[in-house]
Amino acid sequence: MTLASVLSRGDSAPSLHQRILGDIEGRILSGEWPPGHRIPFEMELAAQYACSRMTVNKALSQLAKAGLIERRKRSGSFVTQPHAQSAVLEIRDIKAEVQSLGMTYDYELLARAQRRANADEREQLDLRAGSVVIDLQCRHFAGRRPFTYEERLINLAAVPEAATQPFDKVAPGPWLIERVPWSAAEHRIQAIGADAEIANVLEISEGTPCLQIDRRTRMNGIYVTLVRLVYPGQTFELIANFAPMQS
Repeated sequence: MTLASVLSRGDSAPSLHQRILGDIEGRILSGEWPPGHRIPFEMELAAQYACSRMTVNKALSQLAKAGLIERRKRSGSFVTQPHAQSAVLEIRDIKAEVQSLGMTYDYELLARAQRRANADEREQLDLRAGSVVIDLQCRHFAGRRPFTYEERLINLAAVPEAATQPFDKVAPGPWLIERVPWSAAEHRIQAIGADAEIANVLEISEGTPCLQIDRRTRMNGIYVTLVRLVYPGQTFELIANFAPMQS
């Protein structure tokens, strides 16, 4: 699915910096710009897109933060070399995770709301003022015990059909994967102690160690969803495969 096809289904056109971000990201992911390729200088991109260098800088900063490019002083920006040691996290179906443990899976929708994104959410999903999101809270079970707690925002400009999806029977993760092919994802993983809300949802004691995974996914420069998954620490482990770096 192309950016143009997504926009034709959305309510508004992308910002100029989103278009620059999507164009560069697409060339990198397609292999048109291989590792080591120098990205055009900010002045060149600003002239190409008839915009300010600040707009170009914002797009390049996001690409650098996502690990797709490396910015070097006085030399410019370059497509990053792949690092073999880095752990690549799959976007796995939680149902498949539970079933791989030999346990029965169940899903429960705790809350669903369609509302305007607040300032923090607009910043994280790169949305304009007034943008609308679907706000979901869900619980996934392994057997009779809660397996993970999910909080998710869906950008309706990217996935307008989510507005009519109740998500009462089908979890949002697999529903999105079937409809919106993501091109890039960012993960943030941290250990937390369960606060009162999380402890209640996961049926654990307050302060219990948990693993929290925050993930944003993009498609051609547009953020599709922002999700937070919280697992009780004693029931979940993160396994990453490593290989020696090639010179």
